Amino acid sequence: MCLVLIGWRVHPEYRLIVAANRDEFYSRPTESMRWWSEVPGLLAGRDLGALRKVAGDPPGTWLGLTREDKGRNRFATVTNVRNPKDERGDARSRGALLMDFLRGTGDQRELLTPENYVLDVAAAPDDYNGYNVLVSDLESLWWHSNRSARPPQELTPGFHGVSNGMFIASAAPGPGAAFEAPQPIWPKVRGGLTDLRTVVESDPGNVARYFEVLADRTEAPDDLLPHTGVPLRRERTLSARFIANALHGTRASTVLLVREDGSFEMAERSFGRFGRHKGEETFSGSLDLREHQA
Repeated sequence: MCLVLIGWRVHPEYRLIVAANRDEFYSRPTESMRWWSEVPGLLAGRDLGALRKVAGDPPGTWLGLTREDKGRNRFATVTNVRNPKDERGDARSRGALLMDFLRGTGDQRELLTPENYVLDVAAAPDDYNGYNVLVSDLESLWWHSNRSARPPQELTPGFHGVSNGMFIASAAPGPGAAFEAPQPIWPKVRGGLTDLRTVVESDPGNVARYFEVLADRTEAPDDLLPHTGVPLRRERTLSARFIANALHGTRASTVLLVREDGSFEMAERSFGRFGRHKGEETFSGSLDLREHQA
């Protein structure tokens, strides 16, 4: 993903609200969101273009939800940290980072707690190119970036947003609470979180309105652009929440709503070159939200 907006325990009826855009080259092989036959209980899109995969491993993903019994639910998503000078061709796919959490690690597919998982991956920061990862068992939510000097962090109830910087922006649940971050907050994150909060406060179950938040194509003014090592013209293009170009842009927009009663809805819109709408998938079901069993 390249923009992830989250409401974590910000509404009495909703445990988790996610609105996210995946930006990628249109040429990268991808399959839209579905239930995976090779990973029972996993609902996610499929990244077929990952390099350095282990033989026999399933495809990677950029955002997924695993539904299991006994409260062993899993949510995970990832963004890259943009720095062209820091990209290595021999790094492991970031999609594999998510799969290890969503389906478990090792031969026995052990399911670690979110805290233990991010501490584990934080111990080997050079296995992957730069990333922000968010993982949850629907009882706790954790963030980690392997390019940040900050240790893995448990996120408190509130609004949280990440893009392609090495930090997360957060605000308390209350109306008008200020967004805070260790670095200047990117306009697409600040604006996205502001609009997400408006929807949560007024119409939290309206999936279409979350898609509207993600569809904003407004580019940031030059004086508010981050400096990530790409040319100014490209920095402008990448500053929009929704990116629509010839070669690279928003391939998928995803909305996930998990209610306190365990029911959930997950919808994905897919796009082609210049933002052409290609299709939409919607799934619903029920999760056991009892406390996670280690």
